[in-house]
Amino acid sequence: MTTARPTNYWDYIRVEDLLALQGGLEQDDAKLANDEVLFVTVHQVFELWFKLVLREMRSARDLFTHDPVAEQELSGAVHSLKRIATLLRMCTHHWEVMETLSTREYLAFRDKLMGASGFQSAQLRQIEILFGLNEKERIPLGLEGDYKQALRAFGGGASPALVRVERQLADMPTLKDAIDAWLFRTPIDGHGPTAPRAKAELDRFVESFLASHARCVDAARDRALALDFGKGDRERLRERYEGEKRATRAFLEPAAADGGERTRRIRCAMVFIETYRELPLLAWPREVLDALVEVEQLFVVFRQRHARMVERIIGRRTGTGGSAGVDYLDQTALTYRIFRDLWAVRTLQIPRAAAPQLEHAEFYGFKSGE
Repeated sequence: MTTARPTNYWDYIRVEDLLALQGGLEQDDAKLANDEVLFVTVHQVFELWFKLVLREMRSARDLFTHDPVAEQELSGAVHSLKRIATLLRMCTHHWEVMETLSTREYLAFRDKLMGASGFQSAQLRQIEILFGLNEKERIPLGLEGDYKQALRAFGGGASPALVRVERQLADMPTLKDAIDAWLFRTPIDGHGPTAPRAKAELDRFVESFLASHARCVDAARDRALALDFGKGDRERLRERYEGEKRATRAFLEPAAADGGERTRRIRCAMVFIETYRELPLLAWPREVLDALVEVEQLFVVFRQRHARMVERIIGRRTGTGGSAGVDYLDQTALTYRIFRDLWAVRTLQIPRAAAPQLEHAEFYGFKSGE
């Protein structure tokens, strides 16, 4: 019988290998200034955080590909999403380390980076793809060709970065697709998409919710109009509140071009879960939706913080990879949104007391023996 060999800290996390990786192009950090070693190290740490984000995102995605998704497994998905949120928060704070680098200090070695760009972070592109960013919504980097062109090796050949991204594009579904499929199957007032009279029951829920929503909007309008506004402002207020009602109906009755009945059921599932979150079997689904919003919010904040860090250090120079620099980063922060419908649901939520009465609330209670 052999005894397990004792493990020490430096072997377990491979400290010596890790500390030998900050040498940049010279492959020897003793030949570099502290500022360049900091620059290399910060970006290496980012890549390690991205690796963990990808692992958690895949875990959450894989859970939602099950049909059905067991209620007791949703806590695991929330755990993964919460960890992703924490990692993104750490990444955002990590820019503070970069901001200890002044413009002149950075310019001393920036020419070495010509041709390189943070855009070439394959793992960040993988996160976007796996999260569910629509390829048609990608913002041009500022050069000819699609974004994958920037991931090719010089000369146009394949690179490790391109291989990673191509593999990710083949690894479907995305997290958004898996979440949408789960929401589509969600029973609304006890009726799933394959139940008898599924469409009629969905119609009934939509109309009852729209009526309750309209009453809430009208009450808010009346309170606003009781204030001391001029005639023109009062007319604008009336139209603004009427616009809220029209937008809510349009959201819950999407046109065929916007996904028709499938999109309608997914959006209604979001509204249903948020409106009746106190029901036992909707508690964890609501936590899932809330965690998704938190993750996306932190991803947006990460992009915004990245842009401000770049502007602080190099202003609005053209990026080393040929991109539009800060302008490109600002556009991604503004445009790259995945769960737009989930954010839109915040606009049309109503107070708990105003929610229409369900006909099958018992469907969402704990069952005996469970």
